[in-house]
Amino acid sequence: MDTAASQDASHEKPGQPRSWLAVLFDGFGTALRDAAIVSAVFAAIGVLVVLCFHPEGIPFIAEEAYEILVPCPEPGGEVTALGASDPALMEPTTFVVDARSEQACAQWRFREAMCVTYDYLDPTPDEVVMDVARRIAASRAQRVAVYGDGDDPDTGEQLGKELSYKGIKNVCFVKGGAPALRARPDAPGGEARP
Repeated sequence: MDTAASQDASHEKPGQPRSWLAVLFDGFGTALRDAAIVSAVFAAIGVLVVLCFHPEGIPFIAEEAYEILVPCPEPGGEVTALGASDPALMEPTTFVVDARSEQACAQWRFREAMCVTYDYLDPTPDEVVMDVARRIAASRAQRVAVYGDGDDPDTGEQLGKELSYKGIKNVCFVKGGAPALRARPDAPGGEARP
């Protein structure tokens, strides 16, 4: 006699009633498996029905690439562009702001520009904007020229938009940024400043 068959036979005692738990869970694993298969089949059928009868006709495969990065609306005021050779940049009524990093600003500044580092991810603190506004008022400037790194997008243009949005008037940015200003034959500055 086979040992497995003898073990099964030893568990079943003829004439002895089975416990209610044994009756309840008898075939439970099979029923659970069958229920999972039936649920998966009905879910797949449901998805296909929704895809086929959706009013906008959802495709099985995307017809065009999905937009992963959706541009956020950028709060910004109006700024005008100035060329690096514009004579208005040399006028005493123009207040100059450098939007580059502190290290770049320490190496070279145009006309003793005020250094306000622009960060694309973190808005300029209100205290810094107020400090810029106080210095502009103290200088009696009629125009604010902001220059940056000259990249695309340019930190100068972005900081200019932010300053304009926060209430500073007559803001412009220098096209080409610091590289274009350094190329001017009459470019003041050049030595490192604290």
